[in-house]
Amino acid sequence: MRKIVALLFGISTLLLNAQQKVNESLKKELDAIMKTDQGYRKLFHTGITPEKKEQLLKDLNIDQEEFKKKDWLLVAEQDSLNMQKIENIIAQYGYPGKTLVGEPTNKAAWFVIQHSTKIGKYLPLIKEAGKNKEIPFTLVAMMEDRSLMDEDKEQIYGTQGKGEMTKDKDGKQVFISFVWPVKDLENVNKRRKEAGFDSTIEENAKRMFGQDFKYEPYTLKQVLELRNKNK
Repeated sequence: MRKIVALLFGISTLLLNAQQKVNESLKKELDAIMKTDQGYRKLFHTGITPEKKEQLLKDLNIDQEEFKKKDWLLVAEQDSLNMQKIENIIAQYGYPGKTLVGEPTNKAAWFVIQHSTKIGKYLPLIKEAGKNKEIPFTLVAMMEDRSLMDEDKEQIYGTQGKGEMTKDKDGKQVFISFVWPVKDLENVNKRRKEAGFDSTIEENAKRMFGQDFKYEPYTLKQVLELRNKNK
């Protein structure tokens, strides 16, 4: 009986210690950052109703006239502010992962970095956080793909899509959406499964661009040609 009591006490102590490791003040700050990062982008979702947009503007304390005036620039400004905060947090704590702030708050810094121009600087930190299970590996995969796309290289997991203004055969400007070219396309769905994704590249393409979107593979050569046509 004493052994059972001691065991239960030991488990309770471990659980308590685990809970005490969560920095509640930091968690609150990161939750607020993630709310703005995600909330500002929801304003531009094609499926959002005027009523939901109005409520979201209120929740985010955004003036409707300012939103109409600045449009996407408002997101860029908020992203810059968020990135400054995240860099200060990282300088003090390292990556704020699951151990420090719990889930899903451990994704907050990732979102901000993913939407920044500093992926190259912080990708090693993200990889380390994934290795230590502080964030899901799927997030590491997505940021690695984004980094490769930014460098005009083939992505690995097929997580990133893009749109390019180009010209059709008649010289008319058109906008084309596509999944960024993938290295070793034949095995991409196998890699996605191993990385922890629960969808194929074809299914993910529909998530990015809509259910009517039909996935058609592009090569790097084709993508660069599309870009050059618009010059």
